[in-house]
Amino acid sequence: MTKRLFDILFSVVVLLLFSWLLLLAWLVAVLDTKTNGIFIQYRVGHYGKLFRIYKLRTMQVAPETKKLQISRLGRLLRKYKLDELPQLINVLKGEMSIVGPRPDIEGYYDLLEGVNRKVLELKPGLTSLASLKYYNEESLLEKQSNPLKYNDEVLFPDKVRLNLDYYYHKSFWGDLKIIFDTCRFFWGKRKGF
Repeated sequence: MTKRLFDILFSVVVLLLFSWLLLLAWLVAVLDTKTNGIFIQYRVGHYGKLFRIYKLRTMQVAPETKKLQISRLGRLLRKYKLDELPQLINVLKGEMSIVGPRPDIEGYYDLLEGVNRKVLELKPGLTSLASLKYYNEESLLEKQSNPLKYNDEVLFPDKVRLNLDYYYHKSFWGDLKIIFDTCRFFWGKRKGF
């Protein structure tokens, strides 16, 4: 089975089985953030081409500071990765895959050089080895005195290394293992990662 065919079949099955959950999560996002509930942002995709990624909105303007902050219910959506469900549409459109490097904003993957640019030959994915390793990226960054520097010097280079490892060793069975580990990790017990 080709990766593209698998992506389509997997997305359709998940959307059919969990459309009720997506609808419920979207309603939570609408009520919680007082917006249309959908967050759209340009991300770097396959071969460096920009595409619009879809997520459920999890941030709202704090009344006291007038700054964006993650809402209480938004934290719950993020914890279980429910805010990522609309990206199944990106998968169906062929902009993303189920397994591949998580898509990033401009200024990271698009600036890679040399052999590291091979990461751009992969379609961005819903899950990856790097997303499993750094499931708690937000809390890691919150603990740093200079989060941007930590991301640029520690997290991002390690993600590139993990994504290159995936590039060189990708297989259908390897993808199934990553999907299984992701499901077990985010919706089961968080052990072993």
